Amino acid sequence: MDGPSIRTARLHLTPWTTADAEAALSIFGDGEVARWLAPAMDRVPDLAAMRRLLDGWAPAAEPPVGRWKVAERAGGRVVGAVSLLPLPPDDIDLEVGVQIARDRWGRGYAGEAGDAVAHYAFEAGVDEIFAVARPANRRGAAAARRMGMDWVGQTGKYYGTRLDVFRLRRYDLDVPGGLAPPGEPTET
Repeated sequence: MDGPSIRTARLHLTPWTTADAEAALSIFGDGEVARWLAPAMDRVPDLAAMRRLLDGWAPAAEPPVGRWKVAERAGGRVVGAVSLLPLPPDDIDLEVGVQIARDRWGRGYAGEAGDAVAHYAFEAGVDEIFAVARPANRRGAAAARRMGMDWVGQTGKYYGTRLDVFRLRRYDLDVPGGLAPPGEPTET
């Protein structure tokens, strides 16, 4: 870690700026990526809307809460986004969210970025973090498990919709998760 910058073996996470609008739009403007973000966020329709959104994401929250762009260390290409934000409605639980550009799916970037943010959060004193995914979002569930998260059930508490809930506690960091949502195989 280097201030607001987080590095992994393959990735470099840094805060978004409005100069990143084109790269961000390639992620948040892609319907296949954005379809799982609702109701928290809709697909971003154009560059002007992306710039406004990024401007609103300027670091205003206290660390470890934040939003980062995810870039490949080799070459610097922006390949995704990761965030650690309070979950509505109470803003008590923290959610790690990851979005990866469709042409980079299947490379393990979501799990790697999420794991890096989990380390960052726990080093800042957070005791547990969550990930939520719609039951049909198999990629989201798999990424949460690769971060070491355990499936703890379903709830309608967050975002007013039924979601699978995954949790990672500080003392479980880097211990492979064992529980999966119903119908999902566990990783061995």
